[in-house]
Amino acid sequence: MALAMMSAAAIAQPYPNKPLKVVTPFPPGSGPDTVLRLVTDRMQRALGQPIVVENRVGANGLIAAEQVKRAAPDGYTLLQFDDAMIAANPYLYKKLPYDSTKDFEPVGTLFQTYFFVVVATNSPWKSMSDLLAAAKAKPGKVTHGTWGIGSVGHLGMLQFETVSALEFTHVPFQRVVDVYPAVGSGDVDWAFGSIASSGAMARAGKVRYLAAASSKRVAGFTDIPTIAESGGPANFDTRAWVALLAPRGVPADIVARLGSENAKAQADPEVREKLAAIGFEPLAVGPAETVRLIEQAQKRFGDIIQRAKISLD
Repeated sequence: MALAMMSAAAIAQPYPNKPLKVVTPFPPGSGPDTVLRLVTDRMQRALGQPIVVENRVGANGLIAAEQVKRAAPDGYTLLQFDDAMIAANPYLYKKLPYDSTKDFEPVGTLFQTYFFVVVATNSPWKSMSDLLAAAKAKPGKVTHGTWGIGSVGHLGMLQFETVSALEFTHVPFQRVVDVYPAVGSGDVDWAFGSIASSGAMARAGKVRYLAAASSKRVAGFTDIPTIAESGGPANFDTRAWVALLAPRGVPADIVARLGSENAKAQADPEVREKLAAIGFEPLAVGPAETVRLIEQAQKRFGDIIQRAKISLD
């Protein structure tokens, strides 16, 4: 009887009654990691329990995903993933150790980020018209740097090749932090980059931005024209978003609670100000809307990957 009463009491304990953990495939100090720590700091104050961020970097997110997939569906272990890891990996890997839609369920989105066309400060190109003219004059000779095959940067380049009817030589790096020094030194002609990933090089005067890879100018950086305004194809947009996921089977009320606290954290003026400073935009949509975003990303990335015949295994 006493044991039964103890078990019932344990079951009846309000959520959360112990620390939470968010596993992220992004390295410490990266843009997604920075935002995650900002948001979870606010969330843990509201939830009354610490939220530990665990960085499990590598294998295009597979290491982090496998860890969370094996976790108990009790709301104490979450996963931070970007749209490419959720929606592109199923097309990039024939033997993916997880199913993005069957093994996880969305808690909500954390933010979206805009990318810019990054060139060396001493590049002769002053506009997208110049870049496109160079690529047209020497097909396949203009180089484009990314942080790996199948990354958002790589998929964005492939998308840009399609809409511009041009060809670039892909130069993949293992880490995003290696891309922009290569652009600044002239080893690579150009790259897509967020303010978070390339801003330090821009502030140091090593690189500059030709255009925003967006259909509209980016708030806080409105002096930078869009690709279309700078002489490139119309309505090109390669923004990315990042979400919080839970193992499939977490009770609906817990998912709703976490989603609500995530949205409240993103509404914090200090959080919004810090996101804007690095070119990120709060994006606090709930589970149902996140599912819709995933479906859209699956269609977009699937088309790009299948057209380019890319595979990572």
